Amino acid sequence: MALSPLNARRWRSFRRNGRAFWSLIVFALLFTVTLFAEFVANDKPILVSYRGEFYMPILKFYPETDFGGDFQTEAIYRDPEVQCLIDSGGLESCFDDPEEMIKTIDDGTFDTKTEGFKRGWAIWPLIPYSYDTTVDRPGAAPLPPNRQNWLGTDDTKRDVLARVIHGFRLSILFTLMVTGAASLFGIMAGAVQGYFGGWLDLVFQRFIEIWSATPSLYVIIIMFAILGRSFWLLVFLMVLFGWTSLVGVVRAEFLRARNLEYVRAAKALGVGNMTIMFRHMLPNAMVATLTMLPFIVTGTIGGLASLDFLGFGLPSSAPSLGELTLQAKQNLQAPWLAFTAFFTFAIMLSLLVFIFEGIRDAFDPRKTFS
Repeated sequence: MALSPLNARRWRSFRRNGRAFWSLIVFALLFTVTLFAEFVANDKPILVSYRGEFYMPILKFYPETDFGGDFQTEAIYRDPEVQCLIDSGGLESCFDDPEEMIKTIDDGTFDTKTEGFKRGWAIWPLIPYSYDTTVDRPGAAPLPPNRQNWLGTDDTKRDVLARVIHGFRLSILFTLMVTGAASLFGIMAGAVQGYFGGWLDLVFQRFIEIWSATPSLYVIIIMFAILGRSFWLLVFLMVLFGWTSLVGVVRAEFLRARNLEYVRAAKALGVGNMTIMFRHMLPNAMVATLTMLPFIVTGTIGGLASLDFLGFGLPSSAPSLGELTLQAKQNLQAPWLAFTAFFTFAIMLSLLVFIFEGIRDAFDPRKTFS
């Protein structure tokens, strides 16, 4: 699909901003990788071959009995016994003779009972731990980085790199949902206020002043105490208190533009209010709107991290970057936690700010047409 001449000029303007363009590429690569976090960091194999059949444990539940075990519960694929069963094609002595189990895994030796069975195999993710997997390493947690855990473990022996990958995705998806919904409501409210003005604008402004003065943090804590911590509840509450951020900017732009000649001409021609507002006036207000978006995005990420740091954010089972920051504070003897949290937030926020700066400049007519 070809871009319109105006959007093509905007894209060229964005491309000329090298910092924004390369930040977009780096962020897109990181976000794409984390979108498929289950295929990158997981304690289940991506693909298993057992007796000539293929299984995808990463996507589907398989009981241990499917691999020759005794239990109907999901197979624990990191268990040496389950690995032996898969590797040997269901060798019964995997449970009976530990030395033979180890020998089977190491060099593929088979008992005569398995003759005719195909040797099994499993393809594991690059990081064989999920965000909630307990690492089997000797020593007191948190454990320092090594070849097994590239960024070490936290204070409950969970792999830090796996939690960062899953936490990065969660933070970005949460921010996109909150920022998108809050911006939509804020732009609509500001456009209605600025376009119609009068008593509607007056009443709406008084309501926003009261609503903005509500202590949102206390409300979130109270709601979580009553309803429990939930991802979707937190999204709803953040949107509920965040939509006012863009109202003032959009309202000011519409108040300024509603008496301009092109708006009067459109009204005289009988063009509908909604068409004038969102097709003709809103594009002219986008520069001021996009100027505020980096602050909203970084504020949302910071708000989520702050709530998690205080223990009033996402459920404790969620991979939270704020919770990692709290662990860094509580474990000063483990500097890898602090460095990981700092660089994760620094890289994430810097890339987002650079990208939105480039988008803002691309929508600025003074720079697009220069």
